Amino acid sequence: MDTKNALRTLIENFIQERLQAKLAGPGGNDENKRQKLFAEHQREAWLANAAIRVTKLQLATHIVKGIHPGVKKHATNIYLRRPWYFDRSLVGTHLLTEDRTSDVAGDTAVFDVFKFLRLIHQGESLLQRVQRNDPVLLGAFSDDLEQAHKWMASFAAIGESKGYPSSDTLAKQLYFPVSEGSYHLLGPLYPTVLVHRLYNILKADRFSEAASAARNARKENLPWPNGYREYPHLVIQKLGGSNTQNVSPLNNERSGANHLLPSLPPTWQSESITLPRGKSIFGRYGAFSNRRAVRELTRVLREFLASTRDWNNVQIRNKRASLVDEIIDQLLHYVTSLREHFPSGWSAAPECRLDAVEKLLLDPAAIRQDADGHAASPSAPTPDWTAEIADRFAKWLNAAIRTDRTPMGDEEHREWKVLVTESLAELEEIAP
Repeated sequence: MDTKNALRTLIENFIQERLQAKLAGPGGNDENKRQKLFAEHQREAWLANAAIRVTKLQLATHIVKGIHPGVKKHATNIYLRRPWYFDRSLVGTHLLTEDRTSDVAGDTAVFDVFKFLRLIHQGESLLQRVQRNDPVLLGAFSDDLEQAHKWMASFAAIGESKGYPSSDTLAKQLYFPVSEGSYHLLGPLYPTVLVHRLYNILKADRFSEAASAARNARKENLPWPNGYREYPHLVIQKLGGSNTQNVSPLNNERSGANHLLPSLPPTWQSESITLPRGKSIFGRYGAFSNRRAVRELTRVLREFLASTRDWNNVQIRNKRASLVDEIIDQLLHYVTSLREHFPSGWSAAPECRLDAVEKLLLDPAAIRQDADGHAASPSAPTPDWTAEIADRFAKWLNAAIRTDRTPMGDEEHREWKVLVTESLAELEEIAP
């Protein structure tokens, strides 16, 4: 079937579905009413009527009824369709217009026309075809191309503003000062397209098959190549009450759900900092390697590598590099915490069994000089002490993530050593 006939079939099927719904409704057995409905739902008759009714709608990305459902129909809504007007380095609703998602404002009795324009064929909606004046769609509308052009123009006008900008007494208003004694009166609008995009993201993250499989894998302590996302303290605000379509078609698709993410400062919960007592902070029971965050990160990295087959995949390499960076960040955080929480000289206590190299890492001010400004000890580490620390870290990390399926060797050791050496060099620049 060619594209024109496929589009015509798509249109006629939509019209027939609406016809069957009305025939099944009240009065559907009345013969006179049935004959009238059959006549009204012939393709060209329905399109002619829809082309008239569409004038009661306006395409919108920002709607005023999302602020208050009781706002009158004359209040201004905005259809943002030229994102190049805006600074694309800023995060905003204008960045979402490329995904072709739109909402509509206007008479709720005419929303079926918008539903019609959202019909998809070969990845493109009828609305998109209307907006680019698709000649194939013209032929699908009618064999009378002059009449089809008029309908196309009428449908395309759905994106045009209706009347002059206006607000409503139920809409919110903000007095925004611009200079002494002057202000702009702002009328905030509801970013319906942004809200719908967020809704779809949260829905996929919370209820998709992939997310469910990842959660089940974690419960059963099984390796899984991809993680999942959680959204704690999520609040769902219902818009429109029992008549969610009164706000907009997209709001009706969400059953009025409007997700509110917590806008709260993060609460940092650090592990308690205690002085290391062993010979090294690395190793199976080392003060660093035994920290809860470090154990969790090495576990995730170990299971990720064990579940991976294609090591040359760029996404897999990036994931591995990201996890290793987080482990190195934990090392730097641990080191700076010790330096900041305890006075210089704690490593000189008899119970501290760390060797000079790790003392220099964790307690640098004390080991570098005595009270007279001289070297604290003739056995103080040489300037390349960072190479020794990097070597210890690399050996520890290899041992921590090694499995039967993922043997860690010299190549990985060299990679970890280079990465941590670079980080230690930056740390030394700010060392006391």
